[in-house]
Amino acid sequence: MFRVKFDKDIQPLSEFRSKIAFYFDKVKKTKRPLIITQNGKSSAILLEVSEYEAMIDKIEVLEDIKLAEAQISRGLEISHKDVKKRFGKRS
Repeated sequence: MFRVKFDKDIQPLSEFRSKIAFYFDKVKKTKRPLIITQNGKSSAILLEVSEYEAMIDKIEVLEDIKLAEAQISRGLEISHKDVKKRFGKRS
């Protein structure tokens, strides 16, 4: 995902409402998220769908790594040799 450009990617809700199609096109073209503010505070983020999906994929991989690390720390790892024994004989 591309980084937010704070001078270009933060818009108040009133501005977003009045130019919604423009901002949808901008997010799709730049691949950068758009931060929408309400009453001067960040309220929502608009992301392009493929950027959102890529972000979710990365989170899932990181969660798998965290789980694996926890299992290893508890002594639940399986050696490569044992994995080959278990799954190598399948046809």
